[in-house]
Amino acid sequence: MATKYHNISGELTQELLAAGDNITVSSLSFCNLHASTTCTIDLYIEKKLTGKFYIMKGISLAVGTTLNYDLNINNSTNGFGLYIKLTKGASETPLVDVIIS
Repeated sequence: MATKYHNISGELTQELLAAGDNITVSSLSFCNLHASTTCTIDLYIEKKLTGKFYIMKGISLAVGTTLNYDLNINNSTNGFGLYIKLTKGASETPLVDVIIS
């Protein structure tokens, strides 16, 4: 599988992998790039008519830190998409790099 890279900014929900992308995920890396603000990460899979299932909920990521997470998801057959939602820790816009491998 090719590694995928995302620069996530703001508090809107963002799709990391679309349902049916035929991607096998073995690990995720999250790095808080903001100079002064902690952010909170929600990470989940979702499928229409089945629902939303959280992998991470309310995980706090301090300034300048990286969180590596081992995970085994293959969205080729079950039709789940992978989504992220950031929440700012102060009045600043959250900024996180995500690497999917």
